[in-house]
Order: sequence, then C-alpha cells, then structure tokens
Amino acid sequence: MDALAGLLDGPRAREAFLLRVVLDPPWSIRVQDRAALALVAVARGSAWLITDGGEPIEVRAGDIVVTRGPEPYTVADHPATPPQVIIHPDDRCTTLYGEDLSVAMDRGVRTWGNTDDGASVMLVGTYQSAGEISDRLLRALPPVLVLARDEWDSPLVPLLASEITKDEQGQSAVLDRLLDLLLIAVLRAWFARAESTPGWFRAQADPVVGRALRMLQNHPSHPWTVASLAGRLGVSRAALARRFNELVGEPPMAYLTSWRLALAADLLREPDATLGAVARQVGYGSPFALSAAFKRVRGVSPQEFRAAAQPVAS
Repeated sequence: MDALAGLLDGPRAREAFLLRVVLDPPWSIRVQDRAALALVAVARGSAWLITDGGEPIEVRAGDIVVTRGPEPYTVADHPATPPQVIIHPDDRCTTLYGEDLSVAMDRGVRTWGNTDDGASVMLVGTYQSAGEISDRLLRALPPVLVLARDEWDSPLVPLLASEITKDEQGQSAVLDRLLDLLLIAVLRAWFARAESTPGWFRAQADPVVGRALRMLQNHPSHPWTVASLAGRLGVSRAALARRFNELVGEPPMAYLTSWRLALAADLLREPDATLGAVARQVGYGSPFALSAAFKRVRGVSPQEFRAAAQPVAS
C-alpha cells in the first residue's frame, strides 16, 4: 500500500454529499459544515474562495479546489460580497438569521442555487469524516489546494457534471465512486509537483527508502526491526536509519508505529472488529500491547477512541 492508497482507504465516499450549485451574482456562501475534506470543481464562470485570515483566491472554469476541514470558509462572486447563506454541519442551509433556505434554493435533483441557469456553476462534494489511516497524508495537504485548469487534464469533471443530476437506481454509488476518482486524480496531479510534496512522500521514489516504506506499509504485522529491514534491503542499519530519517523525517520504527496505529484506528471503526484481531493485523502481540501503544501515542485507549468514532444516533 502506498501513501496515496492509504489516503484513499480513508475518505472513501459513502452516500457523499454532492451538489450542483448554480448562482447569479451577487452571492456569498459561508461554509461551516466542519467537513473533513471538500472538493469544488468550477464548471462555469468563476468564484472567489476566502478563508479566515487568508488572501482571497479566484478560481475559474476548469479549476479544482480542495479544502481541508474543519475550518470554515466563504465562497462568493466577489470578496467584497457579504455572506448571505450559511451551510451548517447537517447539510442545512439558512440565512444569517437562521431562516431555512432548503426549499427556496432547491433547483431539482442535487441542484441548488438562486437561479436555474446562473453565470457560475460549481460541482461540490464533501467527505464528512476521514479514516485515521489517511491522517498522515491529509496533514500534508494545505488548508486550501487549488489545481488550475492548465495543470491537469481529466475527463472526470464533465462526467460528474452529467451524472450528478440523474435520479436513477444505484446513482448514489455511481456518484460516490466518481467523487473518489476525481479526488484521486486531483491529488495525484498535485503531489506530482515536486515543490508541493512533503519529504516522506518523495521518499517513495528513493531506491532504498522507498522500498523500506513499501515493506512497512504492506506488511505492518511483520516483527520488523531496523536490522531485519536493512538486511532485506542489503544495506547497513546505520545507512538505512540515517537516510530514512533524512527523507521521511523520523526513524523507521517511529514511522512503523504511527502507520500501525493509523491502521488500528481505521480498523477500530468497524463495529465487529475485536481488539485482539486488530492487534494481530497491525503487528502487536496482544490487545494489551496495542492498548498501551495506542494510549501512549494518541492519548486515549482504543475503547475510548472507538466510542468517540461511532456516529451519534439521530
């Protein structure tokens, strides 16, 4: 499993919130839904994205924006336009005074806006939560990532635009997969730019450290030591430790621990997974050993983490 695959085992869309937004100026939307990750594809016209304390960013048709939550932001026709609509965590939209706008802004199947055929059209998809396995890569993303139209080439936005307003059997599954594919394409294009990638991501291209990372990622339950890993790679322990630390930013065994615990956290979200089974899958000899490591690194026990991760019944 590579780092990008690790991300995709996290924010995998399941009945994702997807919407075609159609607007005529003046318009300004305050987004405070606390989503873990949001993707905005500008299909027509332009928009400005304004983060709290950041410089306004203009995006145009063909551009893609990825925002890393849960911080709020504003999308508007112009930075000077004051917010008129608030998007809340439960996908509820209101005026600044709390008046519900769900009916007034409804424009048909997965379509929302202040007009039927606006100057600006955006396709919006959100991941409300991200699996813990993706935490390392999500932390490598900036709060706002913009991929300009001339920086990538993909047929996925037109395909999503044609599918998002269909109301057919199984359509939610189709849209979930399209959103995932679009996110994959955007992140792959963004991480391909050397100046944007973190050191540990670039390290995967290193002939020694890259192989070491893949061994640790693909076989987390193996009883690795620096000596055994170096032996598999045909290098000395000192050489591996030095180069790994230089490129990844932490020693091999520290990386392995964080990877194992990220996997464990993701597995703990499954209601039928026992602590013993999770411990075996991620390389801990007993539930006690996993619990001790989990609490030492994350500050809570696996049981406390699992309880907090469960969705609250409505």
